Amino acid sequence: MSALIRNFSIIAHIDHGKTTLTDCFLKATHTVSDLDFQERMMDSNPIERQRGITIKLAPVRMLYTHPADGQTYTLNLIDTPGHVDFGYEVSRSLAACEGVLLLIDATQGIQAQTLSNYQKALDLGLTIIPVLNKIDLPSADREQVKLECMETFNIEESDIIEVSAKTGLNIDTLLATIVQKIPAPHGQADAPLRALVVTSHFDQHRGAVALVRVVDGELSRQKLSLISAHAEFNPVEIGVFSPQMVRTDLLKTGEVGYVATGLKDIHDLKVGDTLTSALDKSKIQPLPGYREPLPMVYMELYPVDGDDFTLLQDAVAKLSLHDAALKSSGTHSPALGNGLRVGFLGILHAEIVLERLRQEFDLDLIATAPSVPYLITTTANEEVTVNTPADMPDPSQIKLIQEPIADLTIFTPESYVPVVMKLCRDRRGEFVVTHYIGNRAKVLFSMPLAELITDFHDTLKSVTSGFASLEYELAGYSTVEAVKVSILLNHEPVEALSFVAVKSQAEAQGRALVARLKEVIPRQMFEVPIQAAIGSTVIARETLKAFRKDVTAKLYGGDVTRRQKLLKKQAKGKKKLKQIGKVELNQEAFLAVLTK
Repeated sequence: MSALIRNFSIIAHIDHGKTTLTDCFLKATHTVSDLDFQERMMDSNPIERQRGITIKLAPVRMLYTHPADGQTYTLNLIDTPGHVDFGYEVSRSLAACEGVLLLIDATQGIQAQTLSNYQKALDLGLTIIPVLNKIDLPSADREQVKLECMETFNIEESDIIEVSAKTGLNIDTLLATIVQKIPAPHGQADAPLRALVVTSHFDQHRGAVALVRVVDGELSRQKLSLISAHAEFNPVEIGVFSPQMVRTDLLKTGEVGYVATGLKDIHDLKVGDTLTSALDKSKIQPLPGYREPLPMVYMELYPVDGDDFTLLQDAVAKLSLHDAALKSSGTHSPALGNGLRVGFLGILHAEIVLERLRQEFDLDLIATAPSVPYLITTTANEEVTVNTPADMPDPSQIKLIQEPIADLTIFTPESYVPVVMKLCRDRRGEFVVTHYIGNRAKVLFSMPLAELITDFHDTLKSVTSGFASLEYELAGYSTVEAVKVSILLNHEPVEALSFVAVKSQAEAQGRALVARLKEVIPRQMFEVPIQAAIGSTVIARETLKAFRKDVTAKLYGGDVTRRQKLLKKQAKGKKKLKQIGKVELNQEAFLAVLTK
């Protein structure tokens, strides 16, 4: 009965206690016994436990008896990933709910990610319950944070529930409020089946498994169809999470559970897709909000040992089974051999995948510097997407270049506003507006994604002594005067070291790179010019001097012409060697440049 169902999520900034609160709910509702309970119950991935962030969202079904009416309610908590890279997954998990808990740390106050996810919940028309966590800590500034909440979210003080997820203080009050304030699911039980695919994972025995929220109708063992993926299947198993997978006969309107599809390719299960009966697929209107996952950061991965390339291919293929957003294709570098060009949702997504490849598959990898996709309009008026500098067309064929732009929200103490403004302007950011909330400021900037994906977050934390928080959202593309800077060794281009830069900064970046290459490239028997060039125009040059051998050392007398003859012969040999000689950029030199 959908009147006794409550679907909700928890939105919070990293380290505000979302996972601890989930653990507290599991204990309070006796969903998990004391013997089976362990901390961070919903985080299945070891990296999630190490870093303290949620990477893969997970649901759980809890049964709660309300003390006032004695009714037993089904509470479906749909967890959300804990980072900006997974913003689309957050929006789909929120779309599966009727309400959210807006969790705020009483020691840190409102942070950027909280505000961003609050806006997503507001846009979806969800019921929002503000919750103040960690009130048991001595450093908790309850009154100040409550004032910030009232000012930022336009709420009454009486609406804020103060809890301690660690000690369990006021958890019963919070559970009762969830039942009272969050509405029951609204859907038509007698309508054709429509279910939202919230996320997916791969199971060795069940195939691709979809986490779904049934919006209309009833999900049973019938032939099903995925509208956007155009895939059909007979479900292997239907069930709910409590928090382990428990088989059931069907899922009714408003319920949250899983469907084991038996499909061998997880890419058929697209987040945000609409699941329906194969008989009704032509009649129904797909659920709104679906979009294809687009990689926004590209890196090339090479094994340190070239023989491990097949192991790298297998490892990325296995990770792709669990992560449909991961895209990869083969590539080759003269210096590093065979590798993979991999597309990620963001820089944290890239870090997580690299960490998993190293920990779970014991691979020793070299990763190139991250790059973003550029939209190129050619002189023939064709639009192409360029993911790496090596794919950039010749400058004579380029009519227009567009780069991805992000909208930044930075929360910082008032005293750090000047340094934050300077940092953003140095990174080609355009100031939008500043709002002051209590003794803190919310600074909005528009900035190229290319400036964000390197060390911006670390630098921001450094200049604000760790007090600033950052959230960003892609806002489309903007025209930029960018150029491809090629690196040439002995007049031969090395594509693996080429990069895209803003025209005004290209020369400075080219000079810095060739100077560094001069330090790390081993000296040769001949003189090596190291050049940075835009098209056919050289913008920077360093010369790596040749080894000098004293060919006259063996002379012990005689006429001066003997010495001149030997020196001329040496010069002639060096000239010939320079024409036919090749400079091999070894891995150590390559690594030294990439890790600058």
